Amino acid sequence: MNTLTLTVSGMSCMGCVNSVKNLVSALPGIGEVQVDLASGRVVVTHDPAQAGIEAIRAAIEGGGYEVVG
Repeated sequence: MNTLTLTVSGMSCMGCVNSVKNLVSALPGIGEVQVDLASGRVVVTHDPAQAGIEAIRAAIEGGGYEVVG
């Protein structure tokens, strides 16, 4: 399992935090998802063979949020 840290903008409440967690958790190969609303940081433990960075980014952006950087 690898750990990926992303900065996500567009989150403004705990509902957004739960939405991002659910979007990423729905992907295969995802272990743990931690979202910090204040910093916009999303930390994902994942199996890169099942859920790569692009798939995780696409899931977040598909929910209406922006992955910065």
